[in-house]
Formats: sequence, C-alpha cells, structure tokens
Amino acid sequence: MGLDKLNQLYRAVILDHASNPHHHYVVPDATNEKTLHNTTCGDTINLSLRLDSNGTITDIGFTGEGCTISQASASMLTDVMLGKSRDEGLAIAKIFSDLAIGKEHSAKEVKLLGDAQVLTEIMEFPARIKCATLAWWAFQRALSDEPREEN
Repeated sequence: MGLDKLNQLYRAVILDHASNPHHHYVVPDATNEKTLHNTTCGDTINLSLRLDSNGTITDIGFTGEGCTISQASASMLTDVMLGKSRDEGLAIAKIFSDLAIGKEHSAKEVKLLGDAQVLTEIMEFPARIKCATLAWWAFQRALSDEPREEN
C-alpha cells in the first residue's frame, strides 16, 4: 500500500472515531474516574470506568470536548480497555505512552493498541501529542487513584 493511501486510511479511522465515538457516556456507578484538561488547546476528557471484584474493566466511557484527535483517541482507548484487567490496561497504556515519547515496542505489543495504532503517526507532530495522549493519561491516573467506596 502506498504512503498516500496509508495516510488516507489513518485519517479515515481517526475521523470515524471522532464523528462516531464509541463508549461516549458517563459510566453509571463508576468505581474510578478522572478528568484531565489540555490547557494548550482546551481539550477536556472525563473518563469513567467500572472495575469488578476481580479487577476487570466491565464498563468504560468518556465525555468531554476537544479536537478530533483527542476525541478519537478516547474512543479508541475505550474499545481497547473494555474487558481488560487493571494490570493489562495499565501495561497497554504504558506502551502507548512510550510510543508518544519515542520509545519503540515490538509489532506484537503495538498491535495491542487496536485502532489506536494509527495515532502513532500523530507522534511525528509534537503539538498533537498531548491531544492523542490525554485520554490515556486520564486512564492511567484513574486507575492509580483509590477506587470509590460502593454504597
């Protein structure tokens, strides 16, 4: 596949996730939540998720406003993380974060990112890295915070 066609495919995937975001809602009875703002461009991601007693992500959603890349990235993140264990999710988020700062990973590890693999192309544009990583940082911080007590 030529580079131009590949770039068009990447754009199409990003635009589809931004126009038709997956899991775009607040998770009822969330056990973990985090809101992050990108002060550089005004993006906001409100991430909420529910962990079961085994530490599996049984529901995950996001709301907020922002650019195409931040919204698409949040949609992609929710697809990847649903059904993963807390530790699996954190490991995958670390792969994404590593790629954002130029660290390399194996093709097998990058494949764990699902559609978010296309965002690795965004990493060539430093001004867009924060847009692409905002939801992933929110995810990591939501899981590092203490879960809320259930009533």
